[in-house]
Amino acid sequence: MNALLYIIIGLLAGIPTGIVAGRFLLRKLFKDQEISAQNKVKKILKDAENDAEILRKNKLLEAKERFLQMKAEHEQEINAKNNEINQRTNEVKQKEQSYNSRLENITRKETELDNAKKNVERQSDILVKKQEDVDALKNQHVEQLESIAGLSAEDAKNQLIDNLREDARAKAMAQIKDIVDEAKLTATKEAKKIVIQTIQRTATESAIENTVSIFNIENDEIKGRIIGREGRNIRALEAATGIEIIVDDTPEAIILSGFDPVRREIARLAMHRLVTDGRIHPARIEEIVAKTKKQIEEEIVEIGERTVIDLGITGLHPELIRMVGRMRYRSSYGQNLLQHSREVANFCATMAAELGLNVKLAKRAGLLHDIGKVPDDNPELPHAILGMQLAEKYKEHPEVCNAIGAHHDEVEMTSMLSPIIQVCDAISGARPGARREVVESYIKRLKELEELAMSYPGVEKTFAIQAGRELRVVVESEKISDAESEILAADISNRIQTEMTYPGQIKVTVIRETRAVAFAK
Repeated sequence: MNALLYIIIGLLAGIPTGIVAGRFLLRKLFKDQEISAQNKVKKILKDAENDAEILRKNKLLEAKERFLQMKAEHEQEINAKNNEINQRTNEVKQKEQSYNSRLENITRKETELDNAKKNVERQSDILVKKQEDVDALKNQHVEQLESIAGLSAEDAKNQLIDNLREDARAKAMAQIKDIVDEAKLTATKEAKKIVIQTIQRTATESAIENTVSIFNIENDEIKGRIIGREGRNIRALEAATGIEIIVDDTPEAIILSGFDPVRREIARLAMHRLVTDGRIHPARIEEIVAKTKKQIEEEIVEIGERTVIDLGITGLHPELIRMVGRMRYRSSYGQNLLQHSREVANFCATMAAELGLNVKLAKRAGLLHDIGKVPDDNPELPHAILGMQLAEKYKEHPEVCNAIGAHHDEVEMTSMLSPIIQVCDAISGARPGARREVVESYIKRLKELEELAMSYPGVEKTFAIQAGRELRVVVESEKISDAESEILAADISNRIQTEMTYPGQIKVTVIRETRAVAFAK
């Protein structure tokens, strides 16, 4: 126990001594580290000073080299400028010498002109004196001629002027007549050439449209399914499509009758889907007809887009494109309206190119000229006026709008495109096989033409020729003069325009013949 106490006392006595010794050792260690750090700092500072000196010397050398290079470039530029200045100075000196020589020449010429002017003045004085002598002699001769002829000089001059004026007028009228005849001959020849080239260069098919479509079926049992119980299916079809469906004894066929080709096509496709599906009842009929209408509308837009792409027409309003597509399901006198419009567009492009006009506008107006036949509203307006209003509504070019409205003379033509559209429309409609007419109505129209002309007094015979496109009227020469023949032709053409309906145009020719008969006995 005493030993442990002694040990504790010894440890307590040694702790202060250890602390003092430790502090002494730590101070010495810190001092050594401080000395080492100061030495390192001095070394780093010395190295940095050496590096800075080397860098300063390098930069100084680079600056000297750059200065020498810039000095050399500057001296070179100064030398070039000096050479240019010397060259310009030499050129100025040469021009100055040239101007001095020209000035000397001008001064010399001025002196010569002054001398010549003085000579001319002297000659002029001499000429004036001679002219006075000539005038005196002339007056003397005129007085002698007046006394001999009994006419004054003024009267003789007037008579001479009148005679020369009459001769000049006669010659001018003869030349004008020759020029007019030649111009008419040349113009007619050129017009025929352009029309013939247009027709020959545009070859299209003829499409005949009817008011009846035929739906073919595999057997007559399907007719009963289409009719349905107590006819409910067929009534639902007619109500949904607006088309009259005729189911008669015609074998393996059902007739779809209606004036709207779009509705007939919808009815035909809907019946085909119903027969293929096999489920035919009123609810299914309404569903299929609605889907078919949507499909037809999409096809109409696709047809319109394909048409304008084929013709190279751009920037057309989407509604006009849709109307162009609807032309596929319209007809005019049996001629498919879209085919007719495409044909007119190609005709117009050819003619415009031959005449040096705007081909794109001509093609655009040709395609849209019958656009007024497509809408079902505004039936009281002529299709040309309605088409012009639609074109104006969708911001078409003014020349295109006027060509559409004027192609049947409803409005005045204000551009060169308008008569081209009118002519091309007539060419397309007048082609053999382009349009179809019922024989009875055709014969009736010809008889109406002849009877209309025969109603005028003095008309002896009438002949409707060229498939009703020309009316020849033979008149009695004793009752109608040549001037009255022209008036008669105009009157007949005006009555035909106001009282008759016909495709294209009709030419009225009045023939008056005078015969002188004598007998030798």
